[in-house]
Amino acid sequence: MTLTELKYIVAVAREKHFGKAAEACFVSQPTLSVAIKKLEEELELKIFERNASEIAVTPLGEQIVRQAQTVLEQAAAIKEIAKRGKDPLAGPLKLGVIYTIGPYLLPNLVRQVIERTPQMPLMLQENFTVKLLEQLRLGEIDCAILAEPFPDTNLAIAPLYDEPFMAAVPASHPLAKRKAITTDEIKNETMLLLGTGHCFRDHVLEVCPEFARFSSDTEGIRKSFEGSSLETIKHMVAAGMGVTLVPRLSVPRSALDGSADNSQDLGDASFVHYLPFDGDPPTRRVVLAWRRSFTRYEAIAELRNAVYACELPGVKRLS
Repeated sequence: MTLTELKYIVAVAREKHFGKAAEACFVSQPTLSVAIKKLEEELELKIFERNASEIAVTPLGEQIVRQAQTVLEQAAAIKEIAKRGKDPLAGPLKLGVIYTIGPYLLPNLVRQVIERTPQMPLMLQENFTVKLLEQLRLGEIDCAILAEPFPDTNLAIAPLYDEPFMAAVPASHPLAKRKAITTDEIKNETMLLLGTGHCFRDHVLEVCPEFARFSSDTEGIRKSFEGSSLETIKHMVAAGMGVTLVPRLSVPRSALDGSADNSQDLGDASFVHYLPFDGDPPTRRVVLAWRRSFTRYEAIAELRNAVYACELPGVKRLS
């Protein structure tokens, strides 16, 4: 049994395809297949069930793949220990970020990291929460910036900030004349939502749970529309298709400082008006998560410090 063979079975379990796994490991498919067959013969069991249409991991194979991942992480940790003796921050840090945080935090965060720890470049991955959690488990990324809640996966968690939501309405909408809004006032509006898979969709539905049923009835066609990204939804708001909720960091500074009459020019005759909520606004908690077995503690600490050094208007930093 070798580390290379363990790497191969982890890749096949992830890709569910021998050819794609071979590409990911930079070897030919026959080389990968022969190595896995050799390992199965050594262990005297099947790790994978093979048929014409798909590759499935056997129940015992699942346990073996999980242990293989742990062994690979521990082997990598030996190299990390050696690196830390020279420079604890040397080498890239693989960071995952959910779609509704990345575009608004990363420009500032990347600049902070470059200035503070140039020897630790960020390798970035944007994805859904579920996918990032899987990538963390498999060691494909080192850490991730996520919004709670998410399934308990025995990760180490450090809070970063609490971010309030704001309402986005067309500038021509009667609510646009208000200085603040309540959740009750948007319950009768057409709500624009992110598609299934976005955790921010779930956050919006927590604030306005009555919209959860609209996707399954005829009224939902009128009352709820979906967009692929927050920026797409903002364009839909500008076009007068409805209202939505957005996280505070996604609101352009010009929309709040008076330079654009509290509106965002979207490149046409339409505008979006942003409104805070009266009282305690709905919020989401943004956290940094990483595997407990990850050994680059200094890298995690420096990344947190870089986040805290970012301009985060309207959010509450947490320590």
